[in-house]
Amino acid sequence: MWAQAYRKSDVEGGARPLYPTMLESPELRWAFIRKIYVILSIQLLATIAVAATVVSVRPIATFFSTTGAGLALYIVLIITPFIVLCPLYYYHQKHPVNYLLLGIFTFSLAFVVGLTCAFTSGKLDSWKVILEAVILTTVVVVSLTLYTFWAARRGHDFNFLGPFLFGAVLVLMVFAVIQILFPLGKISVMIYGCLAAIIFCGYIVYDTDNLIKRYSYDEYIWAAVSLYLDVINLFLALLTIFRATD
Repeated sequence: MWAQAYRKSDVEGGARPLYPTMLESPELRWAFIRKIYVILSIQLLATIAVAATVVSVRPIATFFSTTGAGLALYIVLIITPFIVLCPLYYYHQKHPVNYLLLGIFTFSLAFVVGLTCAFTSGKLDSWKVILEAVILTTVVVVSLTLYTFWAARRGHDFNFLGPFLFGAVLVLMVFAVIQILFPLGKISVMIYGCLAAIIFCGYIVYDTDNLIKRYSYDEYIWAAVSLYLDVINLFLALLTIFRATD
């Protein structure tokens, strides 16, 4: 009897299934989804707080941009999230180590985001540029999230996006390396930002679809990390576009 699809008329289940072929209890999946978005909200609030502090306190950005020690520390902060991802993947089910690693990952990445915004804030109307990127990121994330839930309920599946998005990220990384070694001007920067924004919009849909259908209940940390990276990368891509047009 466990192989039977969950039915809308199931009295004990109560809630509607999130997608037509759903076999598990909708209440359990909704509880899992709420947990993910609570963790994600805390991550984003912490990122906003850290980034706002870095941008507001100008000596912090000055230290990182004018001293050798600041540059070295900036490099450490950039590579720290990538280093933390390895033990986080291994310990993502082990409490409280998973939350400790998640905190290190979030705050190090938040500091990098703050410094990126701080370097932008040296320009005229910089706060306007940052605010525009924040507002547009919020609108896009909320819209794509609602669309994915709506599409999933009607039987649409976005798992096919995985290989295409992975390939697109590889192209984007090569593009970034070329841009660093052989700068091609503002036009190429804008193209890079547009491509990155489109790719991470796709990742938001893909990871949200996985959140609805595929993540197991003990993968809440990894699911939150995936969505957090999607949101941050989308924000940085939009910020890159606005900076190129400024």
